[in-house]
Amino acid sequence: MSKIRLGILGGGEDSLIGILHRVAANMFDQFEIVGGVFDIAHAKSLKFGEKLQLDSTRVYKDLDELIEKESQLPEDQKIQAVSVLTPNFLHFPMAKRLLENGFHVICEKPLTTTYEEAKILNEIQQKKDTIFAVTYTYTGYPMIRQMKTMIANGEIGKIQKVDIQYYQGWINPLIHDKEKRAATWRLDPEKSGISCCIGDIGTHAYNMAEYVTGMKVDKILADLNYLYEDNPMDIDGTVLLRFQENIKGVLRASQIATGEENNFTVQIYGDNGGLKWEQENPNYLYLLKEGMALQVLKPGHEYNSEFSLEGTKLPPGHPEGIFDSMGNIYYGVAMAIKDKTKHKGAYPKLDDGLRGMNFIEKTVDSHKKGNIWINIEE
Repeated sequence: MSKIRLGILGGGEDSLIGILHRVAANMFDQFEIVGGVFDIAHAKSLKFGEKLQLDSTRVYKDLDELIEKESQLPEDQKIQAVSVLTPNFLHFPMAKRLLENGFHVICEKPLTTTYEEAKILNEIQQKKDTIFAVTYTYTGYPMIRQMKTMIANGEIGKIQKVDIQYYQGWINPLIHDKEKRAATWRLDPEKSGISCCIGDIGTHAYNMAEYVTGMKVDKILADLNYLYEDNPMDIDGTVLLRFQENIKGVLRASQIATGEENNFTVQIYGDNGGLKWEQENPNYLYLLKEGMALQVLKPGHEYNSEFSLEGTKLPPGHPEGIFDSMGNIYYGVAMAIKDKTKHKGAYPKLDDGLRGMNFIEKTVDSHKKGNIWINIEE
């Protein structure tokens, strides 16, 4: 089959997330980037489109023009899927318009700025029956997929403890200066929504907890840190988790963990063993068993699951990283569009983004009501 024609919103010249998505889209030769809106300034967008060697007539002024012009093209030429790489507050209006006009969507997280917006997208997507992915990027790592498979196969027994940590330190140099914290868009509720730390990285941790365990969180209790009274957004927090059958966990997220870069650690303990994974060393999955030496599992070996091996592109001993992880998600989306999906969890779906938005709002609610237990499900 021919490549899926992809459009991109945002992710222009200076965007880190833009290059991540472009490399990922090209990784398995399943997508072809054919156009988009890369910058709010059309001249900059055109210049960037030229750099990507795109047809300038398909580098549009805005989303409305993209939808109008692409909809006029024959079915075998028009854009089929669109990646939304814009700031948080634009996710909902853009994704909504795309869904309403029949495009498949790949959207950065958080899905929207409110749970109500996320529910609207979910309703539209179900009616349109299109593919919608939310890029919880870390679910694409081969050894995370190995962890998921091992847990599902009962290799560590019944889960009895979930511990997820996501520590960064990038806000620390900004938060102590009143002018700097007021000028940071992630600390602006108008652009980020009601949460900074939990909305940005805590939602990754929450999604990961449910992804690898296969369980849903039932209740949460949150204690957030804002540090300064004039700062409306959380920058640090701890959330207690309760799953089904009295299984408990803890989620720790911080953007003021001084000196930390991207310390995302996943630890799952069963009654017959434990599994550990660290995003900064993603090729190592640690298996712990009572009375046995620590085992280190690595990608590319035959002992790994088919799901893990499908996302492994290099022979053992060759490091794979964040680009590969995102590439695996794009591959999962491509297989879904082509109706060839083989593995559950091949890409994070809109429902995952919906649960993420619900988690963000319930976390803030739990904190503001005095750090109380709140049901995730309504």
